[in-house]
Amino acid sequence: MVRVGLIGFGLAGQAFHAPVIRGVPGMELACILERHGSKAKERYPEVRVARTLDEMLSDKSIGLCVVATPNDSHFSYTKACLEAGRDVVVDKPLTPTMAEADQLVRLAADRGRLLTVYQDRRWDGAFLTVKKLVNSGALGAIAEYEVRFDRFRLDVKPSAWREQAQFPAAGVLWDLGPHLIDGALVLFGEPETIYASALCQRPASQIDDAFDVIMQYPRTRATLRARILAYAPCHHLLVHGTEGSFIKYGMDPQEEILRSPHCPDGLDWGADWGLEQEKHWGTLSRVNEAPRKVTTERGDYRGFYANVRDAIEKKAPLDVPPEQALRTMRALLLAHKSSREGRVVRWTEAVE
Repeated sequence: MVRVGLIGFGLAGQAFHAPVIRGVPGMELACILERHGSKAKERYPEVRVARTLDEMLSDKSIGLCVVATPNDSHFSYTKACLEAGRDVVVDKPLTPTMAEADQLVRLAADRGRLLTVYQDRRWDGAFLTVKKLVNSGALGAIAEYEVRFDRFRLDVKPSAWREQAQFPAAGVLWDLGPHLIDGALVLFGEPETIYASALCQRPASQIDDAFDVIMQYPRTRATLRARILAYAPCHHLLVHGTEGSFIKYGMDPQEEILRSPHCPDGLDWGADWGLEQEKHWGTLSRVNEAPRKVTTERGDYRGFYANVRDAIEKKAPLDVPPEQALRTMRALLLAHKSSREGRVVRWTEAVE
């Protein structure tokens, strides 16, 4: 049994980590670090609640720590956990700077500890479907790949750290960018250049609430977009290749359920978890063939933690190894650099 200590019980801890950890056989949510408040105890009365990191780490049976705190505290919590001999999962992004990210990866290697970043969107049904289509050659050589995370929220939440300019690594590019960038890197590898524009569109926004990132390859362009002001639905995924195209509408259904009062608790998530309704399936249009619907692969964020469990037990390699986390960090920081300087940047350029 892998006993887990969860650090932070805001949105990330409540919706994307605690229920997923509790849904994986061989994992136990043993402790939650909630510095203030009583949400953790109210939701999980049987789970120990700690008020400080030292209090959590005093339980030597906890082998895996999960850092689900604001971005500016990722480095300090991860460093402390690694130095205490724990394996660590960090919510994305790894850290706000490349220097800190490099330091953590070196520290994990020196201490012989597992370190990975929570890229749960690799287990989106839509991404798994596109990955399968691209790898199978069904679309031929890929010329264009576009993915959009569109939402609509006109109001700004002044209490949310992600919406406050004084917080390091706030804004939508820091929040959603790691998901979209990681997906493009998984599909196509390192690009030659990156061009990005981080936008502030809502009247009361202090930070970027939209972005466009273009990752250019020799014959492939990956366009990554996110919007908070997107009321009308647009395509979620679009791929054009020499043998045809694929287009899909609608986001993965898992997030909405995990953020709702109907969030699963325990090992039984139901036989239909992660299955998408047929009306949301994408359409594959191949050259000289009639367009047809493609069944969306089953999405399941539990796959991330199941892999971490297996990696800890030496049964499988990490699906998101530290080297890939650093690669995503480089692309994210280059995107910010491109947006600040208003120019195309090369993959080999220095990052701060």
